[in-house]
Order: sequence, then structure tokens, then C-alpha cells
Amino acid sequence: MIRITEYAGRDIAVFGLGRTGISAAKALAAGGARVHAWDDNEATREKAEAAGVTLSDINKRDWQGFAALVLSPGVPYKFPSPHRVVRMAEMTGVPVVGDMELFARAVQSLPERSRPKILAITGTNGKSTVTSLTGHILKEAGRDVRIGGNIGTGVLDLASLHANAVYVLELSSYQLDLVKSLHCDVAVLLNMSPDHLERHGGMDGYQAAKMRIFQNQLATDTAVIGFDDVITQSIAIGMGARGPAKVVQVSADYALGNGISAVEGKLFDSRTGKAELVGDLKDALALVGKHNHQNAAAAYAACRAVGVEPKVIMDAILTFPGLPHRLEAIDTIDGIRFVNDSKATNAQAAEQALRAYERVYWIAGGQAKSDGIGALEPLFPRLAKAYLIGEAQDTFAASLKGRAATQKCGTLEKAVAAAFNDAKESGEPDPVILLSPASASFDQFKDFEMRGDMFRSIVEGLKPKRVSGPS
Repeated sequence: MIRITEYAGRDIAVFGLGRTGISAAKALAAGGARVHAWDDNEATREKAEAAGVTLSDINKRDWQGFAALVLSPGVPYKFPSPHRVVRMAEMTGVPVVGDMELFARAVQSLPERSRPKILAITGTNGKSTVTSLTGHILKEAGRDVRIGGNIGTGVLDLASLHANAVYVLELSSYQLDLVKSLHCDVAVLLNMSPDHLERHGGMDGYQAAKMRIFQNQLATDTAVIGFDDVITQSIAIGMGARGPAKVVQVSADYALGNGISAVEGKLFDSRTGKAELVGDLKDALALVGKHNHQNAAAAYAACRAVGVEPKVIMDAILTFPGLPHRLEAIDTIDGIRFVNDSKATNAQAAEQALRAYERVYWIAGGQAKSDGIGALEPLFPRLAKAYLIGEAQDTFAASLKGRAATQKCGTLEKAVAAAFNDAKESGEPDPVILLSPASASFDQFKDFEMRGDMFRSIVEGLKPKRVSGPS
């Protein structure tokens, strides 16, 4: 745990008691603050109390006595409208901060020589993979690495600060909205496409939130920026011209004259102006597809920025086990591969999965995002058939009509059974059944993890039952 001593002896409100709220409450209490922790949801409060958090109904407190409000990133800050606790804080002049801002201030309070390195990663898609891959590489290089933030462990639950540590942090746009003091030695922006627009008041607000990852960088720092979409391409060019951080462009679409490129699966480092082959990403079995090759290029650039040698990085890339629910190879049954990409909750993420395979039996649907799957139309010829589930099945069927064979299945179990039967009867070599829903999961599942776990369980049930012989 990272103890937050900034508010020692003072009253501080914590609202939203999910993972980050609980860790913030504990870190503040350990640092001597009088913590008043609350959540509107009774079940969430009970879980927080069971985790050791003392509850205090901030709705019944005098807000003028609070030194700050620590807001969970899941609670609306500005859009679509500020939560009532945010409005209360504004009316009483109470500063609103997040757990990442508490972490940033704790780092800045240390003497410069005692501060750890901070590598932060954001983007619309791929940030969890790059965060995990970067952490894996640094561990293989023998560094004292702590991985967390928006992935796995809350930032304040990570091991305490010291000069030789490296914090590899995934940052969501929600977290970045509440950050002012964070200084990143290496800041990575992978890509940007419309997402969470209702929480940021539109695309301009979303982009502004993402750009906060660079706001305190110096000339000695590194900004790693994807070059494969129009928005981040413009950001990379603009920041490269004006600084202050050194910009390293990364791409899986272009052979960059100065940057890191993954060309037809081969990783090249051309930061000196001469392209040097680092290795073949086709041998990285957990990093299938062009989007993952760009992810590998970004992780390579981040690790080179903190002094890890190219061979060490490449060896670690090849041993990376991958992440659950992200193009995760579940099993092969009767020659049919099952791939779990439940994390693909929007069309942009599903696009990356569909591009990774020449032909797929596609399971899609759930609680669709506003833009649907129209953007995936160029990839519809890759579909052997689409098996649709959840609330989106009628909308998706309309988008696919006349462009690909479809079957409305309703449930994931029926979709897997139908896809398995069709793949077996197809006679195709190496068929792939891909769960990449292009939708949120909340119509039928608690979250995308539960959806992916259900897929894994259903696939396990397809295996031939073993018959025990006589004893």
C-alpha cells in the first residue's frame, strides 16, 4: 500500500467504493486522515465494510469541514451532468481529486532522487495488453515492477514508493479527467476513436482527457504515440514539432523513417534513421494480429526509453502469455479453434479481432454501442457466418443482411452450439469460432469477464466425455 499522508489529521470524503475507492480510503486512513467513505449502493457499502473500510454517510456531514473529495472514476464528474456529490463539493469549495492524483502528489512530494519511474499507458483500445506486456518485459529484465491502475490492482494498493521501482500504469479517460500533477517518465498514447463520449461531452472532451497523460512531461521524458489512426497521427506530428518530450512514433501500418515499426509482422527500430530488425512478431503466439503488433511496438518503445536492451525486450515479447478475454486461445476441439475476445465491447475492438483471421464463425451482440457495427462492413466477407446474441441481435442482423449469413441465437450457449455444428460440417481447414461481441455485456452478464468465462465454460462442455474403463 502507498500511504497518503497529505491529509493527515484532516477530514476527507471518499465517494464510490469500488476497487479504487476502497484502496483510496485505506491509503488515506493509513496516512492519518479522518476518512468519511460512502457509496449510494448498499451492497457496495457492505463489501467495502467487509474489506475494512469504516463507513460515514457524507450526505449528513458538514461539507465545509472536508479538505477534499476523492471521487471514484466511475462516478460522473462533469458529463453528462455532475453527480450530486460533485455539485456539493463545488458549492462548498471542496477540491475534487481521484486516486491517481493522490498517487501523483505522493510521488512529487519525494526528493527527486527518491522518485520511482512512471510508465503510463492510455488509448481507446489495447491499453491493457500494452500495460501487461510492458510490465512483463521489465520483470524479465530484472526491474522492480509494479503494474496496476485501471488494470488489476488499484494504484494505491501497489507496493510503496522508492527510487528503483518502476510503476507501469494503465490510465482510463475517466482517471485522466481527475489528474493534474501526474508526471510520466514515459507516456504512451496508442490510438483514439469515439468512446465514452457521454462522459466527456463529446470527442473534444474525450481527446482532451487522453492528452492529460502528457501534460507534465519534460524534455528528458518520452512520449510514445501510435501513428495508425488520423487523430493520434496528428498528435504525434504536432508534439514532435513542439515538444517538450521526445516523441517516438509506433506503427503497424507504416515503415517509419524514425520510430518503431511492425512491418508484416517484423519489428524494426529506426530511431537512429536506420531500420534495424529486432525480431519476428509472428513467433509471439499471444500477440496475434496487426493491432497486437502495434501494441508490441509501443511496449518495445516504452522499455527502450528506460534502458532495456532490444534482445531482452524481444525475448520477453515471445514469452508473453497474453491476457484473458483478449484474443485468448481457449481450446481446439475436433480441429476447431475457439478464441475468446470478450473484451471487445465496441466495433473498433472487434475490428482488430476480425482482421486477425482470414475467415471466422463470429459470435457477436449484447448491449450495442451507439455506432453499431456499420464500420465493420469491409470485414463482413471474412465471416463464414455470424451468430447473434443479446439485445443487439436484431440491429446487428439488419446490418449484416445481404452481406453475411446470420443466425439469431439469443444466448451465448445457443450461439456456441450452432457455430460448432456449422464449423464441423464445413470441412474447412482450421476453422475459428471467435467471440468478439462488439457490444457491452450488461444485458446478460455482469461484465465482459463473466461473459468470457461463460464462453470458456461452454467450450469446455463441448469436449468428448471420457469413459472410465473397468477398474
